[in-house]
Amino acid sequence: MTAAVAARAVTRRPRVSPLRYPGGKAALYTRLRKLIRDSDLAGCTYVEPYAGGAGAGLGLLVTGQVSHVVVNDLDPAIHAFWRTVVEEPDFLMAQIRAVELDVPEWRRQREIYSAADEADSSALGFATFYLNRTNRSGVLNGGPIGGLDQSGNYKIDARFNRAALVERIRILSLYAECITTTCRDGIDVIAEYATQPDTFIYADPPYFEKAGSLYMNAFKAEDHDNLACVLNRLHKAPWLLTYDNDPRVQELYAQRRRREFELSYSAHRVMKATEIAVLSDSLVDIEDGWPLDKTEGT
Repeated sequence: MTAAVAARAVTRRPRVSPLRYPGGKAALYTRLRKLIRDSDLAGCTYVEPYAGGAGAGLGLLVTGQVSHVVVNDLDPAIHAFWRTVVEEPDFLMAQIRAVELDVPEWRRQREIYSAADEADSSALGFATFYLNRTNRSGVLNGGPIGGLDQSGNYKIDARFNRAALVERIRILSLYAECITTTCRDGIDVIAEYATQPDTFIYADPPYFEKAGSLYMNAFKAEDHDNLACVLNRLHKAPWLLTYDNDPRVQELYAQRRRREFELSYSAHRVMKATEIAVLSDSLVDIEDGWPLDKTEGT
């Protein structure tokens, strides 16, 4: 292995989250890794109060950058999935191997998801996962890839690679004791962990624009205001916030450092977006543009 190949192997972000998430931040892995290291937080507890796919945090965990990950999501269905990953990975892997990938099964799983029976958390968790992997762009309230008549260029199984998904669940099961799953208001999670030592909080809340079409728990104006109030009060704690490039971010975080950066993501189509990173006072600074590692995303 050449030095160049070895360097790429070290810096390439791991893909361990089983979920597809619109606006997901798994691509920030190398940048978050550098920020955590430069801020002397290596080996810390990493907290995502608005976890979604939790791709960046889980990548940091399995590569040894952080020692523990707190995966919080207020959506009971998303929480049911993560809880099942941690507590019943064998069930998930068996379901992934055996489930039918067709419209009748999609309808059945959608009914389980819609019923939202938290008493059967594992069934709700798998239904959430099934829709995430078989719906267009992973949007849970969307339709199946290829349409109900399966006349599209891609079919319902296009994003359901059984072997790869089983492997992701298996890898995460090895770290189950290092993953805490909760279903709480993100602000409460921030308030709790911000006072604990050796903790890094990465807050990626629902955005201002188009949030209603991407998130099941979209924010209202007062939610953005309340989050800003808490984070500004806890400005000495190590936290990072990312948002869409909206003028209200500057208004809410006028006293904090803000840096623009570009990120590629897909919801209804793949595109690049300019987003804003807001840093607490205790983190090292980042360059405007927050340069992308050359090997990131490969």
